[in-house]
Amino acid sequence: YETIQIGDQLWMAENLKVTHYNDGSEIPIGYSDSEWIQLETGAYAVYPTDEDYESQTTCGDDCADIYGNLYNWYAVDDDRGLCMDGWHIPSDEDWTILTDYLGGESVAGGKMKEEGLVHWNSPNTEATNESGFTGLPAALRSSWNGNYLYMGNYGYFWSSSEDGSDHPWLRGLSYNDFDLVRDYSAKQGGFSIRCLGD
Repeated sequence: YETIQIGDQLWMAENLKVTHYNDGSEIPIGYSDSEWIQLETGAYAVYPTDEDYESQTTCGDDCADIYGNLYNWYAVDDDRGLCMDGWHIPSDEDWTILTDYLGGESVAGGKMKEEGLVHWNSPNTEATNESGFTGLPAALRSSWNGNYLYMGNYGYFWSSSEDGSDHPWLRGLSYNDFDLVRDYSAKQGGFSIRCLGD
């Protein structure tokens, strides 16, 4: 994986795409929409190709290579681990350190998004990627109906922290804004992961 130093933090500059936990165990994939939203164990998904999912926005055959995988939070929280040795899934506090270094939530997103319209939909507001984070609009898999949504519009990243009400924190980038949104999700949501150096 490409990496980038941002302040005192060393980040992956690509979304995670592992298919096995660190002990070699396979992370399950292949769940239907209705199965996905009922899961209480770790799983991942890949945004569908044109042939797989004709009814909604789709992604090409190289989707996983470009955008990485979409993991539920049960995979994030699994003791077997997703990030390589020397790396971890960032906590809510880790994300806040990044946000603060980049000038706060209201401007950090633009500094983190990949420039241009190769992957982001127009207008990709204020995207400079001056941080080198190279955030991509890898979209999500819904926790409420299992659908794949928002390719090209949004990129969401899990944290390892919960909000106190059994909902994990995440961060989000948008095609039409330049902030980095702090939000939370049900654990069945499928989102991207960026690993952070220990």
